[in-house]
Amino acid sequence: MSNSFDTIDPTNGQKIATHTYLDDAELENRIQACHDAFRDWRLKSHEDRGKVLKAIGQGLRNRKDELAELMTREMGKLLSQSKQEIELCAGICDYTAEQGPKVLASEDRDIQNGKRGRVVHAPIGVIYGIQPWNFPCYQVVRYSIANLMAGNGVLLKHASNVAGSGQLLEEIYRDAGLPDGLFSALIISHDQSDRVIEHERVRGVTLTGSPNAGRDIAQKAGKVLKKTVLELGSNDAYLVLSDADVEKAAKICVTGRIYNNGETCVAAKRFIVADSVYEDFQRAFVEGMKNVTAGDPTQKGSDIGPMARKDLRDDLHKQVEESVDKGARVLCGGELPKGDGYYYPATVLGNVEPGQPAYDDELFGPVASLIRAKDDEDAMRIANDSKFGLGGGIISKNVERAVELAATEFDTGMVFINGFGLATPNMPFGGVKDSGYGREHGGFGMLEFTNTKAVLVMDE
Repeated sequence: MSNSFDTIDPTNGQKIATHTYLDDAELENRIQACHDAFRDWRLKSHEDRGKVLKAIGQGLRNRKDELAELMTREMGKLLSQSKQEIELCAGICDYTAEQGPKVLASEDRDIQNGKRGRVVHAPIGVIYGIQPWNFPCYQVVRYSIANLMAGNGVLLKHASNVAGSGQLLEEIYRDAGLPDGLFSALIISHDQSDRVIEHERVRGVTLTGSPNAGRDIAQKAGKVLKKTVLELGSNDAYLVLSDADVEKAAKICVTGRIYNNGETCVAAKRFIVADSVYEDFQRAFVEGMKNVTAGDPTQKGSDIGPMARKDLRDDLHKQVEESVDKGARVLCGGELPKGDGYYYPATVLGNVEPGQPAYDDELFGPVASLIRAKDDEDAMRIANDSKFGLGGGIISKNVERAVELAATEFDTGMVFINGFGLATPNMPFGGVKDSGYGREHGGFGMLEFTNTKAVLVMDE
């Protein structure tokens, strides 16, 4: 295997930079340095840790243009959306710094017979994160900031095609005053990554990726009895109920499908529409998707940029072709464009049924699956007829009914009512079924990799 790799600009296929893998000795040094830094960091107060996290947030804002341009160049998202992502990440830093002392505070409890106890959320050590390319800043911030607040050390293996973004984030963290070695972006191979999971200094593993990657990582971590948090793929359903405002619903659904070039785990992907409004919705939705402009992600007027890699575009097109072979119908898009770059058109598939990739699997790109339901009840049945369960949406004029359906019937970790959303710092983020387990944000991520310790005073 080569000891280096290139990052590629997906708008034109040209090389951006060459990155070299760490050798095994340097990798060992990085892991040990992270552990050594953790030994001191764990003793800092929550408030002192929070001050550093606030500084990281400010560092992200100060270098927003530089980081956003690199993210867009490495993976092709709209430059405006790269900047939005960085602002979200800065907000996560602020929220975590402000709420962390409350979330992680010790709690005193009375015990029978005059004894007393204290519940402590103690950091456990080095946490290893394996992260994808689709949100080069957010995927890293989401797990690292929570764990730094908890008092842990953090290692990162970022996706190779956004290696430069990972290196710049390490620099921003360090310049904000984070102790040397406490956060380290590792450029390593898959074999080296497996050894990191097994390493005695590493105490927990978190992954954002595909279900197959999740099974592999969970199995490797489970063999050495290490906890995992997994945020995996999904084919999120957006339900358009019989009382929905069709024009509004179509606009929401177009946005939900094409945001981040359609390369989002929690994007709207399956559009399940009650029969009474199906024809009107299809007309408005297809028209909206036809008007989506693919182009240079740095230029105004582009609604989507290229897909992040050629192999990802090829895989998506194969899923479209297989779905059509099995009975789906292309309502717009669906053809590979000619020319430079890894572009794919906004596409809508109709006649989507079980057994087709468009129904069963995740389409990670700007391709929408349009499904007709008999009524609202049938729409919910179809939505839950999935091996995934990350997010979803309900569009209805009856908000209270939609909230009740979301709370009691929708088998996902997140549900958006009358709009498309991604992540909110004060609300939990995560899924069920093949979409993984564990929660991030909303304070929950700060507790995932802590030792909830019982301290009992039996006599005084």
